Amino acid sequence: MSAVDKPISEQVAKQAAEARDQLNEHTLKTVHWHFSDDTGSPFWLEKKRELNFDPLKDVKSFDDLKKFPLFEDEWLRGGPIRRWVPKGHAGKPVYVFETGGTTGIPKSRMVIEDHWKDYELFSNTLPEKYFPKGANWLMLGPSGPRRLRLAVEHLAQHRDGICFCIDLDPRWVVKLIKKGWMEHLEEYKKHCIDQAITILTAGHDVKCMFGTPKLIESLGEALEERGTSLQEVGITGIFSGGTEFTPQWTRFCVEELLGGPPEESGVYMTPTYGNTLMGLACSKPITAADGYKISYYAPQPRAATEVVRFDDYNQVVGFGETGRVKLYTLTDEFFVPGFMERDEGEREAPFETYPWDGVSGVRPFHELASATTVGVY
Repeated sequence: MSAVDKPISEQVAKQAAEARDQLNEHTLKTVHWHFSDDTGSPFWLEKKRELNFDPLKDVKSFDDLKKFPLFEDEWLRGGPIRRWVPKGHAGKPVYVFETGGTTGIPKSRMVIEDHWKDYELFSNTLPEKYFPKGANWLMLGPSGPRRLRLAVEHLAQHRDGICFCIDLDPRWVVKLIKKGWMEHLEEYKKHCIDQAITILTAGHDVKCMFGTPKLIESLGEALEERGTSLQEVGITGIFSGGTEFTPQWTRFCVEELLGGPPEESGVYMTPTYGNTLMGLACSKPITAADGYKISYYAPQPRAATEVVRFDDYNQVVGFGETGRVKLYTLTDEFFVPGFMERDEGEREAPFETYPWDGVSGVRPFHELASATTVGVY
């Protein structure tokens, strides 16, 4: 993680060192919480007995998390879900959020308030001019047992707005794709877009929205067919997410769909990268001058990402080099000491706003890409 891999300013180097100290301190606190008998979760207290080291004594910094085995997908498939609830949070209401589930048992993650905290932090990054406080929101994304719907609703409420949601089941979308029922897929997409247009044209003063790239594009086209546009129905701020976010799509969206950068079109779009385990990584501001490159930065110290070598998941690649994305979640609700994402990308240098490593060019990990069904995302 040294700042010498790539020249960065003295100021950023100083900020990066401070951020690293904060991450080390936060790691220590998180590990002690999850592995102490009175606050830890049944899962980690039981796992502690299998480890060949003592987390309470041997973890002194973020780098020491490499002593843990990689976090396994399978640990999250099936219950009991309460084995993940830290004793320190006993008696609090618990949410369960699911991911995947198109085949077999879905992965489940327990949450108490993490989704609120993550989106409150994200809220601080949104420019007030395009995401005005008090404005209402449209949630054009997956519903059901997913974190995203409740998180976006909380974001709207946190900003003194009201959130309007559509009904969308991504598992049905994936089934349609696998069966090759493309006509049904188009109808289902149209069904989702029709719900969104009904909300946007019903006089609810919706100015902000979340949408996946594919759905934002479909919504823009459907509005155009009706002789109107996102601007004309009142949208000024869009946040989006998903691996479909490419520089090519972003260029198309900004230049064609939205009609230019925010200062010309009046619509600001910010990409995000997130999941049920990590929360939400914000994007460095996107500019045409930078070729619409999208660089994501995790919400340190609550979560951290590394871009690691394909042949050694404990070795970070150099700045600008390609590797697989490794995720760490470090909250008092959930502890992930290294999980290999199904994504790869390039390692990005720290900068003033986020003085720690980022990742750009996020795309499905090449060894798994052919098996990944993206669906509505």
